[in-house]
Amino acid sequence: MLKMKKVSETYELKVFTDAGDYFGDIEDSVVHGNKVSGWKIKATKASYLSKVLGSAKGVIVPHQLVRAVGDIFIISKSAAPAGGSPEESEQ
Repeated sequence: MLKMKKVSETYELKVFTDAGDYFGDIEDSVVHGNKVSGWKIKATKASYLSKVLGSAKGVIVPHQLVRAVGDIFIISKSAAPAGGSPEESEQ
């Protein structure tokens, strides 16, 4: 069964890639008309984004790359900025 969620209910949800890496937290949504076109994800401590982006605050991920929304967000690994995997950035 498809469950509906208000956009405001998604703020501060944890975001993970489909490979299982913690990506960051939802900060805001990008809405055009009555459709969500993207999600602003902030880099938090210990997240993949903070390791790859350095001093940047976050990224905007197109809604097409969102795989699932529930208690957490799951996004496609292809949404990750270039810079390799988290394991590579730790070395």
